[in-house]
Amino acid sequence: MAHVMISAAHKSSGKTSVSAGIAAALRRRDLKVQPFKKGPDYIDPSWLGRAAGRPCHNLDFNTQSAPEILALFARHGADADLSLIEGNKGLYDGVDPAGSDSNAALAGLLGAPVVLVIDTRGMTRGIAPLLRGYRDFDEGVSIVGVILNQVGGPRHEAKLRAAVERYTELPVLGALWRDPALELGERHLGLVPSGEDPEAEAKIARLADAVSAGVDLDRLRALAAAANAPMAAPALSAPAPVAAPVAAPAPSAPGPDLRIAIARDAAFTFYYPGDLEAFAAAGARLIPFDCLRDSRLPEADGLFIGGGFPECALGPLSANRSLRASIAAALAAGMPAYAECGGLLYLARSLSWRGETREMVGVIPADAVLHQRPQGRGYMRVEETGAGLWPLTAEGAGEGEGEGDGPARFAAHEFHYAALENLPPDPIYAYRVLRGSGLDGAHDGLVIGNLTASFMHLRDTASNHWVARFVAFVRARKRAPDGQATPRPPGRGPCLGSE
Repeated sequence: MAHVMISAAHKSSGKTSVSAGIAAALRRRDLKVQPFKKGPDYIDPSWLGRAAGRPCHNLDFNTQSAPEILALFARHGADADLSLIEGNKGLYDGVDPAGSDSNAALAGLLGAPVVLVIDTRGMTRGIAPLLRGYRDFDEGVSIVGVILNQVGGPRHEAKLRAAVERYTELPVLGALWRDPALELGERHLGLVPSGEDPEAEAKIARLADAVSAGVDLDRLRALAAAANAPMAAPALSAPAPVAAPVAAPAPSAPGPDLRIAIARDAAFTFYYPGDLEAFAAAGARLIPFDCLRDSRLPEADGLFIGGGFPECALGPLSANRSLRASIAAALAAGMPAYAECGGLLYLARSLSWRGETREMVGVIPADAVLHQRPQGRGYMRVEETGAGLWPLTAEGAGEGEGEGDGPARFAAHEFHYAALENLPPDPIYAYRVLRGSGLDGAHDGLVIGNLTASFMHLRDTASNHWVARFVAFVRARKRAPDGQATPRPPGRGPCLGSE
């Protein structure tokens, strides 16, 4: 399977622009390119997936084991002509000082040759020791070429090429000259998601033009074709069954028996493709709705509002009073719901950003305020309090999902500038934060009625099949007599039901 990693010496070197340009340029040649993104990011994958015309899947050491990464990579790249992996930050960067979770470690696991994208602004001969240092730092990493980015013009390019040729053995696979038209917009959390950018298709087309003209795609393909085979990839694990009363559907269940409304619009775009697939596997049909334009919630048994940038759509979200009222009424009547980060902000009483405050849905009795600096950022580790509505610790949760006889623990991530203010005392939380910030520095997963809302982002993986448990909770809630909440196992904390 031909595959290559696009990495860099440091973040903001233009990896996503170059990767999206490569994917789009190869797609023009009628080649199937399967994009992958290292880490938990949602935004860069939105560009890569759009450029390739295929969903971009994340490869993340934080939430996935090495065998799971290998299985996911093999599964989605099996029918592709080339798999393109975009790294995050720099090639050797990661949380672990020993590099076990770095891009280099992922390249080694996948047997992926590495092409470095170098931001050459302010650089000429100095590119040589940089490349030699990266090449020699880890003999187990195969750096096979370099793409010069942000080049100042023909004279600058000539100097750079001469230095690389004289002092290194690395081939220059191409050069992209500095051009504002090729830049993808940025803001407080990184790039603007492609779903929010009305010029996304035009930008991708320009990137494809630039890459086609400036990068030797045939040589890149040859290097990718010569990649080492990844380590043996076991089959992906299936979600483990959850014991009654929150029972998972039988694997042979004929088609979906539940409808889950899901916010899919410019304000809420943070969804993992694998998680969406997991809903179908659990017997749920996702019904998209637009928080900016739709007047009411679609007919559904449950609700899922993912992350995004509701602060950038304050006016339209607040102005859509009919939908806000429809969501509030549905949750007040006991509809099971899950909201992540941006979804949490939308369900709050109000949302404030840059001196402007607007009313939101009001199901969460607190005010969301965005600050100048991140309030929570990075990988998280949490354990259950016992008050969650669809606990990981339910009997039969599956090997590896619990840790001994104590509360279940799992990994997630957060990246938010917002905080909740004026929350009433003694809220109920589903999780204790062992690493990270969450809602109050010590907890996350606010439980109100049949709603769970948190700042952390979950991912459906072998160690945390959250989708199957949430869908099972929705199913059990739907079947409960007289609109009563699903009874919960002893010792799980209070069940708020339809309060």
